[in-house]
Amino acid sequence: MSRIDLHTHTNFSDGSFSPTALVELAHQQGLNILAITDHDTTDGLTETIGAAQHLPLEIIPGIELSTEFQGRETHMLGYFIDLADPQFQARLERLRATRLDRLHHILDRLHTLKVEISLAEVEHVAGSGTIGRPHIAQMLIEKGYVKGMKEAFERFLGVRGAAYVRRVVPEAAEIMSWITDAGGIPILAHPYWEGLSADKTVVSCRTLVDQGLRGLEVFYGTFSARQISTNLNLARQFDLLMTGGSDFHGTFKPGISIGTGRGGLRVPPKLIDHLRQAAGR
Repeated sequence: MSRIDLHTHTNFSDGSFSPTALVELAHQQGLNILAITDHDTTDGLTETIGAAQHLPLEIIPGIELSTEFQGRETHMLGYFIDLADPQFQARLERLRATRLDRLHHILDRLHTLKVEISLAEVEHVAGSGTIGRPHIAQMLIEKGYVKGMKEAFERFLGVRGAAYVRRVVPEAAEIMSWITDAGGIPILAHPYWEGLSADKTVVSCRTLVDQGLRGLEVFYGTFSARQISTNLNLARQFDLLMTGGSDFHGTFKPGISIGTGRGGLRVPPKLIDHLRQAAGR
């Protein structure tokens, strides 16, 4: 039976493992199918594909992009994208620029809180990867301002944190068109409908479907049985593809294991067949 994880991150975005190390870990854990879905970049995929070349591990090219939908930052996964598409790569470069703009604002807010972290220090932690809040969190830990990732986000970087800055990103409809234009399949990442009534959840999902959504990440590393059930029903109602993954980030997300999330994640193997068929693979 296939073991699948369609949502993982490398150090080309905000994961702690290199693509090669992540492939080796996936193989050690008995995975057969792995998708790398780094934030706003496909730069790690060439190394990933090369590292898995002689292993019984299929690599699905993916990405995770930030969008705006109904006033909330929402993430969109794209699978089977054309890595060589020049228009898509140019769009990604523009999207990454919004990350840098947000970073400057966060560092300014931290400075007013007498938390001294420089841009150079965060860039050093990020290396060649796309800079994200976990890299700032790592510096907060190294400098002794917090004890761990959880505290860093609760006190400073999360939505209720003292230095939180909302990122300005394109609307979901635009991002889905980017993925589709690059030959990919847009999937709503970790759909979280809390705060919405059942009727409003259906309306929101229908809006996304009308804008080009092709699927939902029904099975997710931290989802409860109730959340899975809600998304499963929506996927069936709108005839959407279903995917699943751990959202593995290595040490940047403690407690999340590749392939199993917090321990209970199991992605049904038949889902990958439907995804391949939709992509014409």
